[in-house]
Amino acid sequence: MPRDTLTREQIVDTTIELLDQEGLDGLNMRSLGKRLDSAATAMYWHIQNKDNLVRLATDRVWAEIELPDLGTMDWRTAAETMAGGMYAMMNRHPWLVQALSAYLLYGENKSRYDEHVLAVYDGAGFTTEQADRAAAAVFMFVLGNAVGAAANVSIGRRLAHGGGNPEARLRETTIAATEIARKFPRLRDRIEAAAGTGYNAAPESSFEFGLAALLDGLQKSLPGRAGG
Repeated sequence: MPRDTLTREQIVDTTIELLDQEGLDGLNMRSLGKRLDSAATAMYWHIQNKDNLVRLATDRVWAEIELPDLGTMDWRTAAETMAGGMYAMMNRHPWLVQALSAYLLYGENKSRYDEHVLAVYDGAGFTTEQADRAAAAVFMFVLGNAVGAAANVSIGRRLAHGGGNPEARLRETTIAATEIARKFPRLRDRIEAAAGTGYNAAPESSFEFGLAALLDGLQKSLPGRAGG
């Protein structure tokens, strides 16, 4: 694809597709150029370098999160909606978790999200300092939950590329981990109670449970409330 017909939007869209399929380690200009039928020089003219390409792709996916109408929704529901939207987006694009720890990332869509989050807590009546802390606490909670899903995708991809039978290797690892865990009484009780779900399986609705507990604590700290 010649430089004059290739657009930045096409490059970023194709980059996101590649990242979703191959992960951050699978992103290189040769693979991207093959998908776009374009030379690397044409892509560099639009995106400068790989670091900037990752930044652009990351900012694009932040635009996927729908921002609630704060005029028609209470702050608690709005906070849950935005946290859930971020969690879903990160599960769709698990490479983002790794990118956050490896690249300098910023952009208009991320700032748009952050601005709306602060508006949620400002509108609820939190002080500026409390709103900043609340936004940071919820962000880290969502990110922490997304790490687990991203790790599973990364491990699965690594096993698949490592040769042999990835399903068999995973079963062997699970069996070995379960046998060790059975030496500890609380772990053993839970393994036996959750027969069939596997060792280290996350309880259902654990994200919703944790988010509700976190927002409960934030709500109690609102100015004017008991204990606030």
